[in-house]
Amino acid sequence: MNAGPDLLALFGHFLVFSLLSIGGAITVAPEMHRVLVSDMGALTDAQFTASIAIAQAAPGPNILFVAVMGYQAAGLAGVAATLCGIMLPATTLALVVSRWGHARQDWRAVRAFKAGMAPLVIGLLVATGWILTVQAPGWSHVVLTLVAALLAWRTRVHLLAMIAAGAALGALGWV
Repeated sequence: MNAGPDLLALFGHFLVFSLLSIGGAITVAPEMHRVLVSDMGALTDAQFTASIAIAQAAPGPNILFVAVMGYQAAGLAGVAATLCGIMLPATTLALVVSRWGHARQDWRAVRAFKAGMAPLVIGLLVATGWILTVQAPGWSHVVLTLVAALLAWRTRVHLLAMIAAGAALGALGWV
């Protein structure tokens, strides 16, 4: 655990991440990496990657990785800063916008906005996958990621089957 970054700055960054995280907090992981690892020096590359891996492996909401990063950066105060920062704006905005959009669901602009968000979310998820993949040693991770992406895109292989296959390959030490 680090001596701690400025908690107000940590909170402020996660407020902004919240407003950018269309499709979930994991979509802004590259920006979180830039801020926490490169700019603040609050986490190492290994801590950053481990934070995501630990939280994604644990049962519960995917947002848990933010709490793990906050804890590693600044202890319990870091957890409060990162979770409150990422949850408050997104939750408030989602509530207001969903009520507004539901009342106007037949409007052409509302339908167009929903359709336009899909490519943006996909692009952010690809960027996150790339950041997490290239940090691992060797090229087998890159190949495995590309194969999994192609399988998810072009086949009906269940995602849980691919996760289980990846876990088995990792347990066997092949990746």
